[in-house]
Amino acid sequence: MKILDTIHSREDLLRLDNAQTEQLCAEIRAFLVQSLSKTGGHLASNLGVVELTVAIQKVFDTSTDRLVFDVGHQSYVHKLLTGRMDQFSTLRQYHGLAGFPKPCESVHDAFIAGHASNAVSVALGMARARTLQGQHYSVLALMGDGAMTGGLAYEGLNDAGESNEPLIVILNDNGMSIRPNVGGVAKHLSNIRTHPEYFRFKKAWRDATKKSVVGRGLYQVSHEAKEYLKKSLIGSNLFEDMGFSYIGPVDGHDVEKLTYLLQQAKERSCPVLLHVITSKGKGYRPAEENPDLFHGVGCFDPKTGKVPQCSAPCFSDTFGSTLVRLAEKDRRVCAITAAMTSGTGLDAFAAKYPDRFFDVGIAEGHAVAMAAGLARQGMIPVVAIYSTFLQRAYDMMIHDVAILQNHVVFAIDRAGLVGPDGETHHGVFDVGYLRQIPGMTVLCPSNQAELARMLEQAMFELDGPVAVRYPKGKDGRYTEVCTNPVLRQGSDITLCAYGTMINHVLDAADLLAEQGISAEVLKLGRIKPMNEDEILRSANKTGCFLLPEEANSYGNVFEPLIASVAGSGTSAKFFSLNLGDRFTTHGSMDALYEAAGLSARRIAETAARICHEAKGTT
Repeated sequence: MKILDTIHSREDLLRLDNAQTEQLCAEIRAFLVQSLSKTGGHLASNLGVVELTVAIQKVFDTSTDRLVFDVGHQSYVHKLLTGRMDQFSTLRQYHGLAGFPKPCESVHDAFIAGHASNAVSVALGMARARTLQGQHYSVLALMGDGAMTGGLAYEGLNDAGESNEPLIVILNDNGMSIRPNVGGVAKHLSNIRTHPEYFRFKKAWRDATKKSVVGRGLYQVSHEAKEYLKKSLIGSNLFEDMGFSYIGPVDGHDVEKLTYLLQQAKERSCPVLLHVITSKGKGYRPAEENPDLFHGVGCFDPKTGKVPQCSAPCFSDTFGSTLVRLAEKDRRVCAITAAMTSGTGLDAFAAKYPDRFFDVGIAEGHAVAMAAGLARQGMIPVVAIYSTFLQRAYDMMIHDVAILQNHVVFAIDRAGLVGPDGETHHGVFDVGYLRQIPGMTVLCPSNQAELARMLEQAMFELDGPVAVRYPKGKDGRYTEVCTNPVLRQGSDITLCAYGTMINHVLDAADLLAEQGISAEVLKLGRIKPMNEDEILRSANKTGCFLLPEEANSYGNVFEPLIASVAGSGTSAKFFSLNLGDRFTTHGSMDALYEAAGLSARRIAETAARICHEAKGTT
């Protein structure tokens, strides 16, 4: 029997000797590769934290001690070791295991973690709550994968260092954010600082000197002398300057050493930062050689590491190629992204125009503020950010861009539902927050040909802030560039949609036709400003109007539309379909659309009921 199969609790883990623990780590890696090759998920980041997570679970009881992830996609090993191995076949599927920490899933998941850079702030809040309530448990923040490029991380570190709260920050440095100190002296001192004998001597010296006033004075003098010598040799340490007791850097793939150092950190009554060096993709050559590809990967061949390639371009591909073409025409065009160069399709732009390409790291607020400065001085900045991450820059969109009506183009990728990533990643709030910004134009292409046309329009034909929102994935059945908003004539009900929801609406109209119901299909190319005259014309013609949206019940298109047409004197009845006043879980797109009532079948059912009720039939 494999060792991994025997791990059902922390007690099982603590029974293992060093050789068995090393074997367990190898088995975890093999399990992750095999399991994720079938379900997809975040592989490389989890392969890099195997030993670190094992060490954490050996030193801390995460059912009571609080482990806050930053970012959460490095939590798979944690889930394996806390009783969820048998659920991995359902990873990121509807009603299955989530791809991020989820407190409702397990008592071991202290906090949700889908975005980045907030872990220290959250952990400090937990530590202060512990102190205020007179309780005793450890609090850890595990940071990694570029979380240190976000400004919020430094706000948290600054406050945590000043707080003097017992708190452990583990910096998983895998080369995605900061690099270890360089030089022979730094390496030598690091080896000394992380050696068990050093900690034993330091503890004995502190215990011996704290017994008298003279001893405490002697300890303070020796401590200050040591700090002076260290800084004179290797310079200042940012974390120590913030008030942290710094340990590291240390090999993040040495379980025995990590376990010892975590135990030492646990015993300190102050903020501690443990700097751990890991290798993203560790133990699986394809992921080691291409960590970006295996960061978030679909199904793949576990033996070769080959990922099936699809020849059809996605919306991100079309955005990237279109921006390259438009940048050739106008040297004012520049691109900004927040640690999502590949995800937003900007690889080709970055290669061809490196002087006009800016990846600012996980710092969306900075990206938008910088774009405002570029626009103010005559450039045409295009900010490419996922909808869910753009939420962090809401203040800058209003204060820095909209008030002065700076011409910034927002390329909002992953708009709408995104499937397996779930609540933290669905792009369902931008409709509400974009529409309420004065002067903002919001364009919604329904296919990639429209995306190319609308991007050019946004850059060269419109003024002020312009958002072009488009989904993850590829084209559906509707692939034309819309010239007439009425895609299908009808007489019984108007089905209206924007973005790729138009594909579901067209399919629903086909299903309704089979029942003898004539549906008119109306497509909105922009949701701010809207063509309300066209909406009223169609609604008055059919008498019933239904608008399905990948948005919540508050912050959608339907609510302001109803307010707008209320005084028009129309007798048409208006109805909406949306995601409701809730957070949508993870799962396949088909499963989520069906559950929300936004699949073609469910839209047709709702439309048929509306028509029957309007006619007084059943």
